[in-house]
Amino acid sequence: MITQPAGYLKRIRELCTKYNVLLIADEVATGFGRTGKMFACQHEGVTPDLMAISKGLTGGYMPLAATLTTEEIYKAFLGKYEDFTTFFHGHSYTGNPLGCAVALANLEVFRREKTLMRLLPKIRALARWLEPFIELPHVGDIRQRGLMVGIELVRDKTTKEPYPAGARVGHRVATAARTKGLIIRPIGNVVVLIPPLSTSTEELRRMLELLKDSVENSAIG
Repeated sequence: MITQPAGYLKRIRELCTKYNVLLIADEVATGFGRTGKMFACQHEGVTPDLMAISKGLTGGYMPLAATLTTEEIYKAFLGKYEDFTTFFHGHSYTGNPLGCAVALANLEVFRREKTLMRLLPKIRALARWLEPFIELPHVGDIRQRGLMVGIELVRDKTTKEPYPAGARVGHRVATAARTKGLIIRPIGNVVVLIPPLSTSTEELRRMLELLKDSVENSAIG
């Protein structure tokens, strides 16, 4: 949960174009509004050569993934059978009709409910409610992009000394949150909060209250 510096992705795009290298963007977790725009690449006006999407494509209700690419790359795999330019790889459940139907319905919800536009006040509220966390004794850093948050827990706030892996402090915070009715996940010493896009502002506020209480009272030290 480490965010890229401003301008990083744009510069990568420039270098890939300059040296004729394909740029592949993994938007499986960041796509479909999660960072505040439909795709994270759009924050810097970047168009990748290939993009991997999943998760938010169906709103998480059905497993479905897709790989998007440019017309130029697509045409590179066209030709006569004997030329063997075809990309023959596939898998057993390609184009699952139920998954595709769910994806279409989900995209219609995005359009009809103006999901991206309605995210903006939630993102601003989330940033505001995260501010008090930085004052907690063992919070070393807070990283937010849209409705994606990583709260890094450290042994020493001054030196940013990390906890040893065996301390499992992220797990302890997540366990404490679960007893309060909030299901989150840790990645090592980083507590991850990724609320559903449909979360109301009031629900979001309550999530932050429970999470703050869990960080304060989960016996980390």
